[in-house]
Amino acid sequence: MELSEFWTLCSANGIVLDMEQLHNMERYQNEVLYWNSKVNLISRQDEAEIFGRHILHSLTILRYVDIKKKAKCLDVGTGGGFPGIPMKLARPDIDMTLLDSIAKKIKITEMFAQHTGLKKIKAVCSRAEEFSQLKENINAYDVVVTRAVARIEKVISWVLDSLKPDGKIVFLKGGDLDDEIEFAKSIYPEMKVELLDIKFHGADWFTKDEKKIVVCTNIKKLN
Repeated sequence: MELSEFWTLCSANGIVLDMEQLHNMERYQNEVLYWNSKVNLISRQDEAEIFGRHILHSLTILRYVDIKKKAKCLDVGTGGGFPGIPMKLARPDIDMTLLDSIAKKIKITEMFAQHTGLKKIKAVCSRAEEFSQLKENINAYDVVVTRAVARIEKVISWVLDSLKPDGKIVFLKGGDLDDEIEFAKSIYPEMKVELLDIKFHGADWFTKDEKKIVVCTNIKKLN
């Protein structure tokens, strides 16, 4: 996908990027492509479609989910920076922490984060369940985002302590999620779940691949 096509798709779907943001997205794409030959950040099959399959996919969160201004966000299992870095580039006001337990990936992602030139973005090497138990992280985050890292109930168990009481966990997933959602609700019966089909004008692959966003709120531990 060319830069102009990416910009057109974003604009057609209500994601407005200025020229600086657009060129930062292009730089990020080029860096992921370069480093992917050295460290496995994304599937080799997706290298020609980083804009569509990874960056645009990350930005769908901003179309479908209300994230308040200056929200403190945590990207769990970020890998090469998805969805956290594209979200931060498009929404410079948010505070973004990129979290992954694989040191060689997070080292590169930290470099990507520094290259954005933006404040309030950092990369941390840690397991999510350990990160969430640190005193400074308890009830610290407004939004947790994650892309196909693990089952819903598993991710919740990892990060719930780090989520503010009125916070939300946003999953980028695909396929039939009914059983997975019902199982998660059996563990967190008061949880509210919003299941959203991703539909983007000019990007029908989201529909063909059954890409979805799952938003979980009101998550409380069982006594």
